[in-house]
Amino acid sequence: MEGNGGAGTTKWSISRPSAGTPLEAAGTMSIRAVLNRVFSSVDDGSGPRPVLTLGSGDPTASPCFRPPPEAEDAIVEALRSGKHNGYSPTVGVLSARRAIAEYLSRDLSYQLSPDNIYLTAGCCQAIEVIISVLAQPGSNVLLPKPGFPLYESRTMFSNLEARHFNLIPERGWEADLESLEALADENTVAMVIINPSNPCGSVYSYDHLAKIAETARKLGIIIIADEVYDHLVFGNKPFIPMGVFADIVPVITLGSISKRWLVPGWRLGWIATCDLNCVLKEAQVDKLIENYINITNDPATFIQGAVPQIIANTKEDYFNKILNLLRNSADLCYNKIKETRGITCPHKPEGSMFVMVKLDLSLLHGIQDDLDFCCRLAKEDSVIVLPGSALGMKDWIRINFATDVPTLENALERIKSFCQRHAKLEA
Repeated sequence: MEGNGGAGTTKWSISRPSAGTPLEAAGTMSIRAVLNRVFSSVDDGSGPRPVLTLGSGDPTASPCFRPPPEAEDAIVEALRSGKHNGYSPTVGVLSARRAIAEYLSRDLSYQLSPDNIYLTAGCCQAIEVIISVLAQPGSNVLLPKPGFPLYESRTMFSNLEARHFNLIPERGWEADLESLEALADENTVAMVIINPSNPCGSVYSYDHLAKIAETARKLGIIIIADEVYDHLVFGNKPFIPMGVFADIVPVITLGSISKRWLVPGWRLGWIATCDLNCVLKEAQVDKLIENYINITNDPATFIQGAVPQIIANTKEDYFNKILNLLRNSADLCYNKIKETRGITCPHKPEGSMFVMVKLDLSLLHGIQDDLDFCCRLAKEDSVIVLPGSALGMKDWIRINFATDVPTLENALERIKSFCQRHAKLEA
């Protein structure tokens, strides 16, 4: 009997992809892929000892980091209204875009309009859109090191060259603008600035942001300002949006409700064009953004419908409570790290939810590098942290301190115990 199309009877044109494709390379460098590798090291026979996760950027597993009730009420109201069950306009629901334009304009000396706002399925999709829009044959983009690895993945997948400028830990993770200038050429289309910083926990001053803007103008390149952690600052510096300098340089701001409102799973983000001199408009970047989002998915319509009430009704007390929690956790984390031989923290976190910690491998016996440290820590002590090599910083780790105090204390004590067990004997 003739086969029915199974293996051996038909030669199918689809085949296993060759090694080293852009998709394979981009996927393996993602935070999720690296954390999955670390998680796989956890000893299944460790008994009832819970796994403590300080590796991801999602604080919602902790009961103290809940969204405001006003946000939840707005979602319920939007659902029950019956007005948000259909498809949304490509660029997003007008009322949501207007509310976000007004929200961002609070910190600016000019007014954004809904036409400056494009809604996306979280800030990650905003990154995808803008990197894809800028990707031209032979072009390159300047990325911070350390940085958020999705930028690296998206540039690689879009055949856009990534060039990395250093952030200097001893100067509060400020950008090394001299090295940045040396990297740029006539094919450089943009630089990425993440403020407040994931992964560094730093917050840039007005003066440093002004220098960044002047450098970008000198080089003739636009700034992609990743401000997904906007206003999550708890040190001495206020949050200053890059859009303040839009009279100097065109700024494309990326943001989201994910972090400030603690709803990363709701997937509502935005792209905002701050273009006072119409540079982006003349280059038709607005048209390119719209063309791209015409062929991709939209954020859920009922989430968009809830945005105006989420922004309008959330009380300042809620934001202050979250900032106090983050400040206390950051203090605890920084002080515990100082007590632990073998790891150091060169800069106390001032914003976001993260801190970068340097490993001193000369003090740790048998630890090969940051990935080895993280995998052994997961296996021996059931604590998950992110290897710095995933962020472009070999022999560093990133810790997310946005969790409840007992969990954080427990995890940091386990890290200290791990370092003590692996300490090299002093000569």
